[in-house]
Amino acid sequence: MLQSMTGFSRVIGNHESENGDIRFVWEIRSVNGKGLDIRLRLPHGFDAVEHQARAIMGKYFARGSFQATLTIENKMDGEQLVINEAFVEKLMSVGERLKDKYGLKSARLDGILSIRGVVEPAGSGVDEKEQLSYNKALLQGFERALTAIKTARQEEGAALSLLLNGQLVQIENLCQAARRDTSRSVEAIKARLSAQVSLLLEASNKSLDADRLHLEAAFLATKADIQEELDRLDTHIHAARSLIASGGAIGRKLDFLCQEFNREANTLCSKSNAASITAIGLELKGIIDQFREQVQNLE
Repeated sequence: MLQSMTGFSRVIGNHESENGDIRFVWEIRSVNGKGLDIRLRLPHGFDAVEHQARAIMGKYFARGSFQATLTIENKMDGEQLVINEAFVEKLMSVGERLKDKYGLKSARLDGILSIRGVVEPAGSGVDEKEQLSYNKALLQGFERALTAIKTARQEEGAALSLLLNGQLVQIENLCQAARRDTSRSVEAIKARLSAQVSLLLEASNKSLDADRLHLEAAFLATKADIQEELDRLDTHIHAARSLIASGGAIGRKLDFLCQEFNREANTLCSKSNAASITAIGLELKGIIDQFREQVQNLE
């Protein structure tokens, strides 16, 4: 199954402890990315959870830029928050020194309280066993959020699969139209060449050598032949369909195929000897660009 690289999930969980119940919320967002980029925003004191969460993320996804946020609400008996006064004193000391040195304004209370580590949950000094249990609950919630966002990415990936296959049909139809185009025949080229040369020779009343004209027309037809480009486009269409059907993290492979599609379309336009073939080539380039835009969303 294909996966898009964009998605969102939100999971709410609870952890019961001797100090009271703790409610937590995981929110995860993902957007397009060249590789796997993870940014975690966790409250102070959860370094162990952050380390394990990063390891877990790699088991679920191969590409995408992720932002995961953990919010914790303590429902404990008595006082819920404590101030790390020793930390505040150090901050104030540094602040006073910087204020005198650079002429800065004094720090405001809301600014100090917003600094990570100043305000801590009451009862944060739980024993190791309780902390491990708490961390386990948080990581289980994190995995539920990952499962939810993976489902969302797969649903969007299924929609992208239909869209990409539809665009491949359009590319295939244009290739067939180019094959059927009558302007590619030697006789058609001969007729155009004859008309052009006749205009040049009209003033001198010179006649055309039919054999030489046919030879030149055959040479131009060979030089402008686009059969090889059309055959390669057919091969790329088949490869793209196989990749889409196989599923998984195929975004990079499809992106490479898009470059090959575009190369053949450019060559087709450059070798064109008729307005109809040029029009087909330009339309091909437009659809290939649309195809590539959608491929950028795939994992």
